[in-house]
Amino acid sequence: MKKRILKIAAISVTVIFVAWALWLANAIFGNPISYALATHTAEKHLEECYSESDLVIDGVSYSFKHGYYHAYVSSPSSMDTSFTLSIGMGGRLLMDDYEDRVINKWNTAERIGGEYRESVDEVLNSDTFPYNAHIGFGEIIFVQDQSVDDPSMPSYSISTADLILDGEYDANELGASAGELTIYIEDNDLSYENLAKIVLDVKKAFDAAGVKFCAVDLVLEYPRADDGSRKDGRVEVMDFLYSDIYVDGMVERVKASDEAARSYYESQNEEKIKEQTK
Repeated sequence: MKKRILKIAAISVTVIFVAWALWLANAIFGNPISYALATHTAEKHLEECYSESDLVIDGVSYSFKHGYYHAYVSSPSSMDTSFTLSIGMGGRLLMDDYEDRVINKWNTAERIGGEYRESVDEVLNSDTFPYNAHIGFGEIIFVQDQSVDDPSMPSYSISTADLILDGEYDANELGASAGELTIYIEDNDLSYENLAKIVLDVKKAFDAAGVKFCAVDLVLEYPRADDGSRKDGRVEVMDFLYSDIYVDGMVERVKASDEAARSYYESQNEEKIKEQTK
């Protein structure tokens, strides 16, 4: 009798373990049945909604992070036509981001922005760039049409509605009108004079490389200590226009930009506090 009980207990533990392992594998990797359902849903959705296009499914994969499947769709004839279908484990379509990615031209914006960012990276990583930026990148500021009038967006933003799908653009020229540099530099001298000098040097380096920009966010902060800590304090320019980068009166303009940035952060903190106390 005792042996029988032990045998039943062992079988029960094994069943529980196998069930748990299958559940875990399903949660991490999905399963063949849900994969087939997701694939069928994606194919049916393309047939029903995009039958006149040349769209193809590049692949279907399970996302452990999101807990559902992604079907990746693209067009062989359009470099800016690609989007994702999100599909639940039971085969229900959860999201189609075609409108956002294709109709609203976000893919086009990312293509142009990627080209611009690469050109900025080349300057920042070159041996001739005079500073070691521990954070540094460039982007063209695009906004979707509904955010054009958002006061938090820079005035030099470009609406994605003005872009043409698959259109050919000179990313550098767009950078001249809407390109923004973001650069963080460490230095023990956090004076406005030093910040002004650094901004002027950055402009000179980009001019020499022929890479255009419209504005720069540049933060000057103390270097990290050996233990990774950093002294409090920083000075910065925010949305500082290329046209304002010249020697005469530079220190005064840099100081005004730093003060405006501090005022902006304070207002943002006040808004957060108000939201938290509601």
